[in-house]
Amino acid sequence: MGRLFGTDGVRGVANADLTAEMALGLSVAAAHVLAEAGTFEGHRATAVVGRDPRASGEFLEAAVVAGLASAGVDVLRVGVLPTPAVAYLTGALGADLGVMLSASHNAMPDNGVKFFARGGHKLADELEDRIEAVYDSHRHGEPWERPTGAGVGRVRSYDEGFDQYVAHLIGVLPNRLDGLKIVLDEAHGAAARVSPEAFSRAGAEVITIGAEPDGLNINDGCGSTHLDLLKAAVVEHGAALGIAHDGDADRCLAVDHTGAEVDGDQILAVLALAMRERGVLREDTVVATVMSNLGFKLALEREGLHLIQTAVGDRYVLEEMKEHGYALGGEQSGHVIILDHATTGDGTLTGLLLAARVAETGRTLKDLTGVMERLPQVLINVPDVDRARVKTSAELAAAVAEAERELGSTGRVLLRPSGTEPLVRVMVEAADIDQARTVAGRLADAVKSALG
Repeated sequence: MGRLFGTDGVRGVANADLTAEMALGLSVAAAHVLAEAGTFEGHRATAVVGRDPRASGEFLEAAVVAGLASAGVDVLRVGVLPTPAVAYLTGALGADLGVMLSASHNAMPDNGVKFFARGGHKLADELEDRIEAVYDSHRHGEPWERPTGAGVGRVRSYDEGFDQYVAHLIGVLPNRLDGLKIVLDEAHGAAARVSPEAFSRAGAEVITIGAEPDGLNINDGCGSTHLDLLKAAVVEHGAALGIAHDGDADRCLAVDHTGAEVDGDQILAVLALAMRERGVLREDTVVATVMSNLGFKLALEREGLHLIQTAVGDRYVLEEMKEHGYALGGEQSGHVIILDHATTGDGTLTGLLLAARVAETGRTLKDLTGVMERLPQVLINVPDVDRARVKTSAELAAAVAEAERELGSTGRVLLRPSGTEPLVRVMVEAADIDQARTVAGRLADAVKSALG
């Protein structure tokens, strides 16, 4: 069996790759592993369980709840809520474990199981490895030690979680949103109730699209991966801005009043300046990945801010932030982490803070994002090559060096082997789109020649 846990829990096609039996077994394994690690010592264990609206989440939630309760863990079912809400409630309620059923921005047939440790933090890699090993051994016949009588877990709905999370979001805002008309695209996902409620309570005039989940339409032509509907709605309604989430609402992308897209880099730039102004941007530093646009880096340098770049993936951004205590980090894709108020990317919180900056300054989002100029970026995937030799090929190194000399300080080259496919990603940024395309095409040919 290959490793089940990826960078964001266990995912797959529901009822094919990710079955009820697997969800139950992983939950029992998680309870046993955390008990052995001493997490439950001296008290009765409690878990918070939530999900996004996917139809498969109904039976997978039942399996997870059954597994935890059978292992002696009391369960608080919070229902359909965003991933960051489950993480927040795990910490706020003093629970020992959180479980979220979601496949984020993936299409509806997929689903996933993600575990949070006490405090709402991602489980350590070694604990995930241990859970997987224990699950596998019991899947092949090793019997579980099972509590009986009063030792079994009790299950109850915790409907208060909705208001508790919304109150948390409102409490973070530095100012109200009165006077702003905002369009929200909820991707027919987990934030379909939470996000409009939070923006409305904060004073905004809210127009929603993608806010009628039926279990089948999550991420279907809407949300942060499909911005055309939001762009049109913002212009049609004369809104100040639009906010788009993905299925589990850990992402946020935006649209300004002209219908222009605002990506994660631009959101980070706007929030970084706002946080510095309030004195909460620790060490004047932002954490992002190597895929961030060069224009973002140049903008921060002009503003006297520091940028630390990590490998691609919000987990690496979060690790760097936690290790050094930085307050703000994120990805171009819209995962934005505000560590003082969230343990994971929180799309609703990000959108609220972005809107709060517009309301506070009286400036348009287009004006605010003018702090950075997105340089043209070209990405080419080169398939069927030996991705393992990217760093050792002298021929490829020479081609990259030549490209970097040509681009100078106004461009950038990044070659990255895919983590899951036999291909290499070639990314080139330049001040001119034609130059970026030319250099990227030449590098793609070099990758084929050197690694094919």
